[in-house]
Amino acid sequence: MTVKEYNICVKIFSDNVYRFILKNIKRQDAAQDIVQDSFEKMWINKQSVSFEKAKQYLFATAYHTMIDALRKDKRMVSAEDSKFIEPTHNKHFNDLHEVMRLALEKLPEAQRSVVMLRDYEGYSYKEISDITNLSEEQVKVYIYRARLFLKNYIGKPENVI
Repeated sequence: MTVKEYNICVKIFSDNVYRFILKNIKRQDAAQDIVQDSFEKMWINKQSVSFEKAKQYLFATAYHTMIDALRKDKRMVSAEDSKFIEPTHNKHFNDLHEVMRLALEKLPEAQRSVVMLRDYEGYSYKEISDITNLSEEQVKVYIYRARLFLKNYIGKPENVI
């Protein structure tokens, strides 16, 4: 990959990668760090990354960096923090986007990621398989299970009204 091709990748793909990561981790500063790390890794490996595969490389790198960051954050949670119980109350939303956001948050990490790659970013099953290092069949299963959960969650009147 040439410097010119790298700069084109930054212009074309940075927003998409950022949105994907931000949707998953919900923290702007962490999402920016992950995107920056992903582009840095691509720069370091620019000789082995072809321009045609740059988008796939970036999303795969960002995905794996995000997973590493999430695992690190989970390890850093202290015993005191884990005992904190958030007060609960009934929330009713009329905003379908908010309902969808809440439903996506309830999905396991792997299911949420594959659904977002498929439905929000438009990747094929094969591309998602390459990005996440899952088999194509497992990607399809995760997407099916996630969509089934979302359908059931959104279908409940108490979640939408």
